[in-house]
Amino acid sequence: MKHDKIILGISHGDINSISYEVIIKALMDPRILDICIPVVYGSPKVASYHRTALNIENFSLNTINSIDELSIKKPGIINCVDENIRVELGKSSQVAGQAAKAALELAVNDLKEGKIDALVTGPINKHNIQSSDFQFSGHTEYLQYIFQAEEVLMLMVSDILRVGVVTGHVPLSNVHQLLSEEIILDKLRLLNTSLKVDFGIRKPTIAVLGFNPHAGENGLLGTEETEIIIPAIQKANEENILAFGPYATDGFFGSGSFKKFDATLAMYHDQGLTPFKTLVSETGVNYTAGLPMVRTSPAHGTAYALAGKNEASHLSFLNAMYTACDIFKNRKSYQELAKNPLPPGIPKEVQGTRDQPGE
Repeated sequence: MKHDKIILGISHGDINSISYEVIIKALMDPRILDICIPVVYGSPKVASYHRTALNIENFSLNTINSIDELSIKKPGIINCVDENIRVELGKSSQVAGQAAKAALELAVNDLKEGKIDALVTGPINKHNIQSSDFQFSGHTEYLQYIFQAEEVLMLMVSDILRVGVVTGHVPLSNVHQLLSEEIILDKLRLLNTSLKVDFGIRKPTIAVLGFNPHAGENGLLGTEETEIIIPAIQKANEENILAFGPYATDGFFGSGSFKKFDATLAMYHDQGLTPFKTLVSETGVNYTAGLPMVRTSPAHGTAYALAGKNEASHLSFLNAMYTACDIFKNRKSYQELAKNPLPPGIPKEVQGTRDQPGE
């Protein structure tokens, strides 16, 4: 099979959720096959069940046993679960968790072996997927462990803003003790590198949010800003990272100041994801920066209440597919440019330049 398209793996997520609905709807977009060859790691039987439940006609997936059988003309699907698996729309079940885990593991294994180029993960239930050999709070933590990445960053991406978080899936009560000058600086370094390599931004600018209300009011409402965040920003500046702040979250997003920057770094999960999902709830993408491979996912969860009702929007999943392909190509271009620097006489300013939000 000779082609120059990206092979994009898709793990099916929770079989009782809206995951199959958004996957099927996204794959029905005729533009997808122009840029990649999608392959779902899941179940032909479950896919058929959801297609029937949603009354979707004129769509099918090509059942294959391995990537070697993948066609460039039609999305494929590799079975990862027992043929007798039962779908219970809108319900969290141990069976659904096991199915999500099985598909994810096979997809990640093919990713490690270079059989697929990038991965888009369907939404999972973080509780029912837990088992004796899967004790991770989410995809991000699992992939960091599997690929032995020293540092990763949950980065929410859209056309109008990008938001990363210093602390991810941890209880809010633990955030204070996890924050340090060192970890904030590490996340700033990683975010800066990702903006350059993954998004093609030559001189990225990063806004840093405070931790306390009104960014601490000079110590009146908390000292994390003066003792931890500002020193981290100063050290980042010394490394030529264009980081600014700290900014009070409410005023920063309420005034639209986020539009002036290429990305924003929040201190904890809800501080970053609440404004992000408020502004781009149906189109946002979750990207894991810092991994040696490319992984994206839709910004939404399982949405059990919508399962089987044909009411879920597929735009976030579709954008996750496009974003994965864009980042894969950007990384490839960056690597090629590093190996083949421009000849003398051509201004360095043209290297790696690309119009992006915030530039």
